[in-house]
Amino acid sequence: MLGLIKEEGFDFAFDAKACEECGGGCCIGESGYIWVTPTEIKVLSRNLKLKTDDFITKYLSKIGYRYSLKELEFNGGFKCVFFDIEKKMCSVYENRPKQCRTFPFWDHFKNNIREVEEECPGIYRL
Repeated sequence: MLGLIKEEGFDFAFDAKACEECGGGCCIGESGYIWVTPTEIKVLSRNLKLKTDDFITKYLSKIGYRYSLKELEFNGGFKCVFFDIEKKMCSVYENRPKQCRTFPFWDHFKNNIREVEEECPGIYRL
């Protein structure tokens, strides 16, 4: 299949075209942490034309010594604060955190392929 993305160490490939039809399965559903680094916070706040402190207050939750994007209740589950329900896409896509950019190639899924297959229609076992 053309266009599949592969990463070393993973027994699956990813078809990014599936995102167009998915509706944001990786951005909605169960609660979880969406970690952001200090650099990502600065980039996001600058692009949203907010002071860093205002961005943190509005969009982040402090978990221990780290920050995670806030989640909002949605359809009996949750959604990322930046997921646009109407457009079914990320509203900060160009500046989304590394955690979002690297999905589905997370170490957790190396041994949990079935879990990522259930969440993402673009997964193909190799």
